[in-house]
Amino acid sequence: MAGVIGIRRETKSPWDRRTPVTPVLAGHLIRNHDIDVLVQPSARRVFPDRDYSNNGARLTTDLSDARVVLGVKEIPPDEFLPETAYVFFSHVIKGQPYNMPMLTRLMTLGCTLIDYERVVDATDRRLIFFGRFAGLAGAIDTLWALGQRLESEGVTTPFAELLPAHTYDSLEEAEEAIHAVGSMISHTGLPEAVTPVVVGIAGYGNVARGVREILTQLPLREVSPDDLPNLASHASQRTIYQVTFREEHLVERIDGAPFDLQDYYSHGDAYRSRFARHLEDLTVLINANYWDERYPRLVTKDEIRELFSGNEAPRLKVIGDLGCDIEGAVECTLRATDPGDPVFVWDPATDQARSGIDGHGPVVLAVDILPAELPREASEEFASTLGPFLPALAKADFRAPFDDLDLPDPIKRAVIVHRGELTPDYAYLREFLDSAS
Repeated sequence: MAGVIGIRRETKSPWDRRTPVTPVLAGHLIRNHDIDVLVQPSARRVFPDRDYSNNGARLTTDLSDARVVLGVKEIPPDEFLPETAYVFFSHVIKGQPYNMPMLTRLMTLGCTLIDYERVVDATDRRLIFFGRFAGLAGAIDTLWALGQRLESEGVTTPFAELLPAHTYDSLEEAEEAIHAVGSMISHTGLPEAVTPVVVGIAGYGNVARGVREILTQLPLREVSPDDLPNLASHASQRTIYQVTFREEHLVERIDGAPFDLQDYYSHGDAYRSRFARHLEDLTVLINANYWDERYPRLVTKDEIRELFSGNEAPRLKVIGDLGCDIEGAVECTLRATDPGDPVFVWDPATDQARSGIDGHGPVVLAVDILPAELPREASEEFASTLGPFLPALAKADFRAPFDDLDLPDPIKRAVIVHRGELTPDYAYLREFLDSAS
C-alpha cells in the first residue's frame, strides 16, 4: 500500500455538504495509485456513503491509520490526532484570532498543517480553490436579494422569481432560472423606476469570473466606470448594465502620484479609496476582491451613511460582499451569514444589522460558505484540481525535517506548520499566537 489518506466529515456548518475528494477520485487513487482511502460516514455529504464504498473506499469514523487527513473547513481542536498531517482551509494566515486556539492545539500535538489557500505556483497564483463557485452562488443570491428588496419597496420585477442558490438542485437549474428572468427582461423590460439596473463588480479574479458567468444569463451590456454618471439619460429598460472595477478605479495615491499596480500591492498604506463616487450610480455592488488591513476599504460606513442621508432612497439596494471579511473591505458587513438566513439590512443610523430585506439601509449578503450552496459541482471541480497532488501527499514521509520533506513545490509552499513548528514563511504567526494566549 503506497499510503493511507482520510476524508473527514464536515462539521463546522450544517449547511456544508462539500468534500475535497469525490467518490470517483477516491476510486482513481485506490485503483491507479494503490492508496487506501478512509472516509468518515456522513448523512449530510452531497455524495452518499455507498458511492465511496462502491469505489473501494473504507467507511470508518476512525481516521487514526491515515497519514494525511483532508477536509474543507476548520477542524475542532479536540478532533486532531497526534503527529498527523492535515489539509484544509485553516483561515489562520491573517492571524485570525478565532482560529488561534485551533492552531495552538494542532502545534501542541506535533501535527502538520497544509492550507489549500496557500497552494500556489511560483508566481503566487492559487491552484486549488472554490472561488469560482463563491462567485456563482454569490451572484445567484445577490440577484435573489435584489428581487426581494425591490418587491418589498413595491416594485415588482422578474428578479422576484428567483430563489437562493442552495434551493436549486444543480447549477444548471439555477442558470436556467436566471436565463428565464433574462428573457422576461428582454421582452417586457424593467420598471422605469429602477432603470438603469447597474451591477458593479469589484474584482476580476476567480470569484468575479463566477459572478460574470451568472450575469451572462441576463440581457447584459458592459460599461466602464466613466460611463456611469451619464448612463441614466439613455439607459434601456430591457438591459442590465455591468461594470467592472479594477484597482485603478478603486484607489488613488494619497500624495497625488500616478497609480501603479505593483506599488499599490507593495505599499497599500500609501493609497486611499476613491470608490465612493460611484456608489450613487449602482443598483448592486458585488465585492469579489481579496482584502486585508494593508489596503483601503472598498466602502466605509460613513460613505454608506452619506449615501442614505438624503430625502430620497438611493439607487443602491444590495451589497453582495462575497469576500465576507467582518468590518473589512465592506465596513458595514457586521457579521457573516449562512444560507438559511443569508442577508441583513445595515442601518446607517444605529450601526445595527437586522436580518431580512426590510429597513433603511442597504441589504448586505455575507454568506461565508457560498460554494457550499452548490455542493456537488463545487466538490467535483475542487477534487479535479486537488487530485494530481494526492499521490505525493499520501506517499510523503512527514517525519522528515521540513527541508527534506518531499512534496511538490506548490504543496510545500502551503505547509504552515510541520511537526508542531511554524515553517519559515509563516513564522510571523507566532506574534498572533502569543497575543491570543
